[in-house]
Amino acid sequence: MLTIDTTNMCSHLLKKLFEEDGVYHSLWTVMQDDNELTAVVRLRQLHIYRNGKKVLVLAGKSAPKIFREDPICELLQIERIKCIQKENSL
Repeated sequence: MLTIDTTNMCSHLLKKLFEEDGVYHSLWTVMQDDNELTAVVRLRQLHIYRNGKKVLVLAGKSAPKIFREDPICELLQIERIKCIQKENSL
């Protein structure tokens, strides 16, 4: 189980990550079961690492920054496509 200190996390990111309808919520649930992933809050953003190497940075209002190809990044791209499709159908 992955735990992080959310004290300094951006409020927009908190909503996207922890609310069930949040864009990044599915990533958070997957991260809970992946023992190779760790996460740290820095500068109000969530920095995600796999085996000590930075993979991804999630921010509240700006776009995610992908540093390495990783299954979690593929999931992120799938979720973003779903979100865009949902917005276009409204």
